[in-house]
Formats: sequence, C-alpha cells, structure tokens
Amino acid sequence: MSIDVHSTVHGPPGAPVVVLSGSLGSTLEMWEPQVAALAQRFRVVRYDIRGHGRSPVPEGPYEMADLGGDVLRLLDRLGADRVRFAGLSIGGMTGLWLAAHAPERVERLAVLCTSALLGPAETWAQRAATVRAEGTGAVADAAVGRWFTPGFAEREPSVVERIRAMVASTPAEGYAGCCAAIERMDLRADLAAITAPTLVIAGAEDPSTPPEHAERITAGIGGARLRVVADAAHLASWEQADEVNGLLLDHFAAATTHPKA
Repeated sequence: MSIDVHSTVHGPPGAPVVVLSGSLGSTLEMWEPQVAALAQRFRVVRYDIRGHGRSPVPEGPYEMADLGGDVLRLLDRLGADRVRFAGLSIGGMTGLWLAAHAPERVERLAVLCTSALLGPAETWAQRAATVRAEGTGAVADAAVGRWFTPGFAEREPSVVERIRAMVASTPAEGYAGCCAAIERMDLRADLAAITAPTLVIAGAEDPSTPPEHAERITAGIGGARLRVVADAAHLASWEQADEVNGLLLDHFAAATTHPKA
C-alpha cells in the first residue's frame, strides 16, 4: 500500500517538474547540491523515501512496487501528470520501476549509480538483520566509506560526517525494509519496456554499483545514453556536483520525442 511521503518543492510555479529520489540511508537533503541549479528552470520536488527522514515508517519488508507507488501517490497529490525523474541508487531503481510500470508519468529519466540487479541477496538480508539488531549507526561508517572517494573524504571531512550522521539517523525499520526491496529486486526484464529518454550516470570509482551495472542498464534500454563521471564514488551527485548538474540540465531540457510503439 502506498503512503504519503514527505516532500519539498522549489522552483518556478508552472515549470516542468523534476523529481529527485535518493539513496538508501539518505534524506532529501542528499540532493542539496542539485537544487539551486535545477530550480532555475524546473519545479524541483525532493522527497524522503518511505522509512527515511520525515516520511512514515511502515513495517517492512518493502517491495520496489511500494517505493514506486509512493512516488505515483506523491505525483497525484502535486497534480503532476508527467515528470522528469532522477534517482540515485535505490532512487534509480525506483525510477527504472516507474518508467517501466507507469510510462505515462515519466517524461525523461536519469538514473545515477544504480543497478537493475544488485546481489548477492544474502548480503542485503544480513545488512537488514544487523540494522534491526544494532541500529543504522552500525552500518553508517561502512556505507559512507563507499559513497565518497578517499581523496574527497580527506578534503571534505565535514561533508562526510554530515552524510554519515544522515545515515545513522535513519529509522532501523525503514532502512531494513528497503534492504529487503533491493534483496528481492530484479528489474532486468523491465528495461526493454522503458520508452522514456534515459540518461545513465556512473561513478568511475563507485564500489557499490560499479560502471558495469550502468553499462548493463544502458544496453537494456533503447536509446539510453551512458556517462561515466571521473573521480566519483557512489554519491557522484555530491562529489562531482557541477558535472552531474550539467548532465541533468542538458538531459531534462532536451525536447522529448513521442515514445516508440
């Protein structure tokens, strides 16, 4: 069952809507480096995924259909018929699900540092069990260690600590419930159904979803374009914000042709 997730809106009324969907263990604040750039041209909607931030925390486990359904419910509340959608990590998985299962709602799609199948399943089951037993603080350091390159972590320790605190404050049930969604996810067969023009972005040094995951997504979606961002790990949107912002602006501002039959 879908829920009402917490969201914020920035940008000119009446402008095309861009929805930003974040990673496991994040709040909508993870998109802070994108808001000012995108809001000059678009109505930017950020939201906390279920079980995260200020959104409700339903009892898990969750499914990708739950996460996608939450977005559709949000769009209905906002009166947004068709949107441009960007998602990173589990947010990108949500975007792939939406573009395949509700294509009439997705005008253009960008997926960042994500995968259509992210195994092994036992890893996600074990992480969910750890979080339920010990809290999200038990996995925060390891998670953020994958999100930034060592060089960035050395240059920007305050950013890394801020993001680590974000992960550690995530409700255990919400984090574990989303782990279960990733554990059971397999979107490979859905890729061919995606007709929205799609941009796939990978971090060249991402240990969580290495570029080969992006390559497989790109190969599975007709006409999709791949861009690999250098000197970036999993949170490429923060570590290389200027480059990612430029890619998103170019992609979302382009004219959309009619979907193929």
